[in-house]
Amino acid sequence: MVNSFTNKWLTGRFFLCLLNLTMFASFSSADDVIDDFDSSKNASLKWRIVDDRVMGGRSQGLFSTEEPGIMRFEGMLSLENNGGFSSVRTDKLSMDLSDKKGLALRVKGDGRKYQLRLSTDARFRSYGEVSFKADFETVKDEWIEVKVPFSSLVGSWRGRVLENEVFNPAKIERISLLLGDKNPGKFQLDVDWIRDY
Repeated sequence: MVNSFTNKWLTGRFFLCLLNLTMFASFSSADDVIDDFDSSKNASLKWRIVDDRVMGGRSQGLFSTEEPGIMRFEGMLSLENNGGFSSVRTDKLSMDLSDKKGLALRVKGDGRKYQLRLSTDARFRSYGEVSFKADFETVKDEWIEVKVPFSSLVGSWRGRVLENEVFNPAKIERISLLLGDKNPGKFQLDVDWIRDY
C-alpha cells in the first residue's frame, strides 16, 4: 500500500515536473521569438525610425544593432513645433498570434516610460492606421523583462484614444516601440528580444 502510494506520488511529481519543463521550453523556444536582433531576423522585419518630423517636429531617433543580439533605440526627444514622439517600427507584417496572450520584451532603459504599439488591419475612418498601445516602465541601466498582455492594449490614432476599437491578434501588421512621455531630452532603450507568450 505504501509502495503503491509512493509510486503514484512519484509518478505524479514526475509528470508535473515534465509539464513545467514543457511550459518553460515552449516559452523559450525559437518559434516564440519575434525578434532577437540577429542579422537574419532583423533584416526580415526591416526596423526603421519614424519621428514627429513627419508632422514638423524636431525629435530625432536612431536605432542600431551593432552589438550582437541587441537593438539600441536612442536619440533626442523634442517638444518644439508641436512635436514630442520618436518611434522605431517594423515594416508591414502579416502575423497571426491569435493563440497567444501577449508579447514579452527584455529591455534595458533609462527610467523613462515607453510604449509597445501593435497595428492591425483596423483603420480609423477607413484610412488611418489604428495603433493598439500599452505603456511599460523601464529601470535605469537594468535589464528587466516586461509582459504586455493583448488585453491591456488600447486603440489610438494620432494621439486620440479609440476605446471602441478591438485588437485582433490574428491580423498584426506592425510592431512599434515609441517614446512620447513629454519630457524633452536624450533617451536610450536597449532591447534584447521580443517574444510572444
